Amino acid sequence: MATRKLGEVVQQLREARGMTQAQLAERAQLSVSFVSILEGGQSSNNPTPAILGRLVRALGVTLAKLTESEPP
Repeated sequence: MATRKLGEVVQQLREARGMTQAQLAERAQLSVSFVSILEGGQSSNNPTPAILGRLVRALGVTLAKLTESEPP
């Protein structure tokens, strides 16, 4: 999955839950700057499986939903 697309999905899910980037970062045990870079599509690397797992738990979604391979 392209980082830009993943970042857009993360941002949409985060905002739908009324969370700030700081709140998501805290729940996922990531830095705020990482969340910002990810959402902005500025990362040159795809997130590791461990980071995807943290995002899934923090956002309360399945991996399929996060990667948009699950229907809405």
